[in-house]
Amino acid sequence: MPQLEQISTFPSQIFWLVVTFAVLFIIVWKMAAPKISDALENRQRRIEDNLARAEDLKKDVDAAREAYEKSLTSARADAQAAVKEANDAINAEATKRGEALGQELSKRIAEAEANIAKAKTDAMAGIHEAAADVASSVVEKLLGSAPDSAKVQSAVQSAAKTQS
Repeated sequence: MPQLEQISTFPSQIFWLVVTFAVLFIIVWKMAAPKISDALENRQRRIEDNLARAEDLKKDVDAAREAYEKSLTSARADAQAAVKEANDAINAEATKRGEALGQELSKRIAEAEANIAKAKTDAMAGIHEAAADVASSVVEKLLGSAPDSAKVQSAVQSAAKTQS
């Protein structure tokens, strides 16, 4: 076997090893290495472009989020102002209605007091007349003759004044 005969074939094997290695080295160096290098450079460029685009998109998203937060804050402030305005309007309306109701109740109370005073006056007048009739009847039964109605009225009036 020639492989085991190292002395006679060893120099030629080393020669062909060097030649083969040199040819493969030149082929890799001139053909494969530039293609691999170009592929790596293209890949690196794409990665950098993607990172730059991602950074731009992140800035856009941050700007959009900031605008959203500003609009949300503005909307909240507007809503709070609208609620406050509505509450103020409701309170003003309630105050207005309360005042109107108070005036109406005061008017009704005054009317009721006037009606009570009139009824009291009418009742007192009716009581004075009834008392005068009773007194006149009692005196007539006791004395047998009817007393003077003016005197009976004045006696009932003076008795009522002393009671009040």
